[in-house]
Amino acid sequence: MSRDLRVLVLAGGLSYERDVSLRSGRRVVDALHAAGVQTELRDADVALLPGLRADPPDAVVIALHGATGEDGSLRGVLDLFDVPYVGCDARTARLAWDKPSAKAVLREAGISTPDWVALPHDRFSELGAVAVLDRIVERLGVPLMVKPAQGGSGLGASVVRAAAELPAAMVGCFAYDSTALVEQYVAGSDIAVSVIDLGEGPAALPAVEIVPRDGVYDYAARYTAGLTTWHAPARLSPAVAADVSAVAVAAHEALGLRDLSRVDLIVDPDGVPHVLEVNVSPGMTETSLLPLAVGAAGLDLGKVLSGLVERAVRRGI
Repeated sequence: MSRDLRVLVLAGGLSYERDVSLRSGRRVVDALHAAGVQTELRDADVALLPGLRADPPDAVVIALHGATGEDGSLRGVLDLFDVPYVGCDARTARLAWDKPSAKAVLREAGISTPDWVALPHDRFSELGAVAVLDRIVERLGVPLMVKPAQGGSGLGASVVRAAAELPAAMVGCFAYDSTALVEQYVAGSDIAVSVIDLGEGPAALPAVEIVPRDGVYDYAARYTAGLTTWHAPARLSPAVAADVSAVAVAAHEALGLRDLSRVDLIVDPDGVPHVLEVNVSPGMTETSLLPLAVGAAGLDLGKVLSGLVERAVRRGI
């Protein structure tokens, strides 16, 4: 580091992903400590803002998942307090957090993403559930993927392989969000590409291939030992790997992101990548995809994070 910096890592919060966030936060603190950076872990609670006012850090690393860390609200508060932070700004975080809006931007940019419909719970009830679901199946076919329009870690997400399964999937999804995103299910390889920008433009790290034992990368598969196998780098041909990296960087740029992101894709049997979503606060746990990609690239997580911190400090808010 060019000078001694004090970094605050925010983790925890009140979302469904609190436990995962705390694990991410501790991993970030350990990595930055190993890189020689003075780092403190703090929850996003009522003591946060008085602390920022009384003793502001040089920069913040947001390890919060779910709405608090990804919907732009916390970033907007940090802007109010003139505290630099790693990652995209509040406006672009809001865009990426809302999956239907992000998919629309990606499609306008010519990036392939599965066809979808976003259905708020109120409209679902007012218009008649049976008629709406019948039309969805007529329009998109089966299988389908149902997931919260805003959310992460696979919570509330399920694969619908027959029309009769769709009502239960919608109910499960609405338990986590008031709007369901229903999209065509694309068979293929689950791939995640982390994008890092240390000042020379966004670059893709090696793709990580995700092989869940039960076929669905849900919450349990993500965070339960033995339920998922990861291949880093992914088992892709050189040509497909190059295409996947290019699409991930294009998605990062189309959404106006900065510093880091994780792009989740499906690579179909023809080798064509389809973007599912883009995460602006990637997990940092021992089974998270960005740290796996950093390792596959032969990089040190602490040095990568400290480089991002320095960039945030130079940039300011």
